[in-house]
Amino acid sequence: MNSPIQPRKRIGDQLIDSGVISADQLSIAILEQKRSGERLGAVLVQLGFLTESVLKEALGEHLGQDSVNLREVIPDSDAIKLIDKSLAVKLKVMPVSYIIDQKKLLLAMPDTFDILTIDRVTAALPEGVHVEPLLASEQEVMFAIDHFYGFELSIDGILHEIETGEFDVRSSEQEGKEYSHPTVRLVDAFLTDAVKQDASDIHFEPEEGFLRVRYRIDGVLRQVRSLHKKYWPAIVVRLKVLAGMNIAEVRAPQDGHISLKITGHPIDFRIASQPTLHGENVVLRILDRSKAIVPLDELDISDYQRNMFKLMMARPEGLILVTGPTGSGKTTTLYSLLNYLNDESVNIMTLEDPVEYPIPMIRQSSLNSAVKMDFAGGIRSLMRQDPDIILVGEMRDGDTANMGFRAAMTGHQVFSTLHTNSALGAFLRLRDIGVASSMLAGNIIGVVGQRLVRKLCRHCRVAKAPSELEIQLLDSTEPLPEHIYHAGGCDKCGQRGYKGRIALLEILKMDDDLDELVAQQAPLRELSELATAKGFLRLVDDAIARVRSGDTTIDEVSRVVDFSSRLGM
Repeated sequence: MNSPIQPRKRIGDQLIDSGVISADQLSIAILEQKRSGERLGAVLVQLGFLTESVLKEALGEHLGQDSVNLREVIPDSDAIKLIDKSLAVKLKVMPVSYIIDQKKLLLAMPDTFDILTIDRVTAALPEGVHVEPLLASEQEVMFAIDHFYGFELSIDGILHEIETGEFDVRSSEQEGKEYSHPTVRLVDAFLTDAVKQDASDIHFEPEEGFLRVRYRIDGVLRQVRSLHKKYWPAIVVRLKVLAGMNIAEVRAPQDGHISLKITGHPIDFRIASQPTLHGENVVLRILDRSKAIVPLDELDISDYQRNMFKLMMARPEGLILVTGPTGSGKTTTLYSLLNYLNDESVNIMTLEDPVEYPIPMIRQSSLNSAVKMDFAGGIRSLMRQDPDIILVGEMRDGDTANMGFRAAMTGHQVFSTLHTNSALGAFLRLRDIGVASSMLAGNIIGVVGQRLVRKLCRHCRVAKAPSELEIQLLDSTEPLPEHIYHAGGCDKCGQRGYKGRIALLEILKMDDDLDELVAQQAPLRELSELATAKGFLRLVDDAIARVRSGDTTIDEVSRVVDFSSRLGM
């Protein structure tokens, strides 16, 4: 027998249960509502019992709807073009983002159940575009319409406006109608454009006579704009204001943080300034939370590699190391492994520098220079929190490494990263920073070597017969392929021939035989021979497999993988 449907609580009761208002305040508001005839929420705000933002969040929870704070959102210029301002004002709606590949328009509105308004908006949109409503207060919607409509929002349009109109670089520092100033819109346009292009970093680089703007896309820097040098002072001031940095300090490095909603989801920017010969150099690292954690089963790796990860994580205590240079995806791999283990039955704690992406149920801590907590001291503190699994952001010195190994020896599963050129090189590096061989043996579950390479665009890759050199590189026990793929170029990939990145992996799973060699401080060659005899596949082997499968090219993998062993060098 089906249980009866529980009636949804009234919004007033919901606000009391949430601790937002008291019962007395609700009684006062209900009496005032009967007198004025206005909505209960509007009355509560007028009486000063809560704010518009608190009411909006409570309504979103009450109605089961996603809400949006329009004062922290950079709207999409493509979305604004879809709805005329007069219609937006009449219907009290604000377009937030247009997701082209899904033909979906994110639309902020005070009443997400107003079917008539949604139908009228849909009728004004191109065929096939559907609306996804987001809850926002009426005040925020009208503010956003006044704030964003009527101004050029594209980079080209803003630059044309700057170059053809009178431009005062100091006026952007004034309070008031800041969005009317083109510099403010230009900075927002760069941030939005970089996120849309899946960039990982934005570089603002002043030269003697101009400002260079570059994005790092798929690990490779690409210049997108050059601006006159006179615009840079206003741009850097705007960036510093957004990041909460000191706009008067230009001679010392600074760090800051920006949180915005772009293309409908939260984006964090870590910003760092560095004084240089021609002015302050500013780099922003883009952290997209929606792409931070990739489930292990969705990682673009082979089934063999996925099973190796699961076998290593099945061991209850010991150390798992991920090695590779900066920017090789080590953090993404570790987060995927932690997410796989994340469960109510275990206590997972991390120590990072800094915490890049929040993960539900995991206790994450950042190193704090103010209280002089380093990795080694942080591990001691974590050990008193009854953890089952510990993530140490990096083993950068002997104290940190020794503390990590002690944690592994006392029944904990420990994850960390190490800067080495290969998985096998981890043992030499650990000994070099002061970890005894006796401690290494038996306490390492496995070591992962990792690199990132660009992935061929599936829409424009070109098949060609392999050259003599390529045949030599591809030579193996498997039959030679009739063709391999090379980069082309199309609109889908921005004429680059590549779109996205994939990880090349070498996974060394430790056992008793390998532990014995480590304890004896055996040469690297002996370790390599034994590991290979046990089925260990090196980075170069994974690279060739990726080339054979058409995922990438030999030119691309040769940037990060040494092919000398394949050439008999």
